[in-house]
Amino acid sequence: MKFSPKLLAVAALLAASQAALAADVLRVWHHGGRADNERERMAQLIEKWNKANPSTPAKLEIQPEGSYNEQVQAAALSGNLPDLLDLDGPNYANYAWSGYIAPLNGLVSAKTLSDMLPSLINQGTYPPDGKVYCLGQGDSGLSIWGRKSLLEAAKVRIPKGVDDAWTAAEFEDALAKLSKLPGMKYALDVKLNYGQGEWYTYGFSPWVQSMGGDLIDRKSWKADGTMNGPAAVKALTLLQGFVKKGYVAPASEGDDSFYGKKITALSFVGHWMWPAHSKAFGNDLVLLPMPKFGAKAVTGNGGWAWSINSKSKQKEATGKLLEFMLSTDNVAELSTAMGGVPGVKSAAPKVELYKAGGPLSLYIDQLAKVSVARPAHPAYPTITAAFAKAVADAVDGGDVKKALDTAAKKVDQDIEDNKGYKPFGK
Repeated sequence: MKFSPKLLAVAALLAASQAALAADVLRVWHHGGRADNERERMAQLIEKWNKANPSTPAKLEIQPEGSYNEQVQAAALSGNLPDLLDLDGPNYANYAWSGYIAPLNGLVSAKTLSDMLPSLINQGTYPPDGKVYCLGQGDSGLSIWGRKSLLEAAKVRIPKGVDDAWTAAEFEDALAKLSKLPGMKYALDVKLNYGQGEWYTYGFSPWVQSMGGDLIDRKSWKADGTMNGPAAVKALTLLQGFVKKGYVAPASEGDDSFYGKKITALSFVGHWMWPAHSKAFGNDLVLLPMPKFGAKAVTGNGGWAWSINSKSKQKEATGKLLEFMLSTDNVAELSTAMGGVPGVKSAAPKVELYKAGGPLSLYIDQLAKVSVARPAHPAYPTITAAFAKAVADAVDGGDVKKALDTAAKKVDQDIEDNKGYKPFGK
């Protein structure tokens, strides 16, 4: 892992500021999130732990989300990582490879691990040793949001569930029909307004994986032939075709072309849009499974998850704190308050949105059947940046194969520069 002079300076400041902390206090870092109530909920959870465990109190330290990764890197370099910290999805693999975070097997109970959603276990399992290095209180998922009235008006079949998902041909046919309805300027919102970044990887790699491809070969850990393989080319060409046909709402329409302006028929996005969508459409809102672009549908999953500092002098106590945070009731309370997919199986029945028959229960079903975690590899920051650039180029009308060739070359060069990130690629 490479560090800039700026990070070195931040690391020195962190070392000085943390020197006075009592050794028996469990330090917890959280990225803060984008909403005040997320920070408040985390503070309440730590306060709840402290009341029940006065001999091993925890201290919550909220770090600015915009510079969070830099803060973590600087703390790792200076040896001042907190006992417990959250990391964004597959980025944990770089810290596991660097030796900064510890395997959670044995630090949290087998019972807790068995209660986790399998999709989160998949996200947190580090390929070289098969051990779990991060666990999330919540998971995530993708879907197509629509309006029953529009689908019926366009005579488009409404899938009943994961096993009944649209094929690629049905999806494109639906877009063609919906685009002709009165008042519909666009058929599909794919959140281009989010901009080039993790959304482009999280959102569109499942299209590639549904067609049989991936971001990288998960045995050889080479990108060439996979990131730029036939499935990836086909998937981004399909997306580009939708854009060229005028089906896709451009970034300039902002976030609300579906639920606000109501000029877009369908919205491809995740669970987090439930509040806005349900408020706008009520009982007319329909949640549709990911289409089968290939042999099966695929949904992305994962998100922010917790890891334990490998150099913590209080790993066992920190493991107990993490178990507490992952308990059924605490996860259910957090999911109810924040709307995220509950990360433990036992919590879903306690959450109205996600219990069997609940309006968002489709996400639980998809995660169990068709989720694919983003590749847990130390080069993931390069993998996601390279693929996202290729998606952006495709949307802008560029040569898809050329864009993916460039992306694959960039990834493989990073891996070569780091001598294969051994033990990967053996």
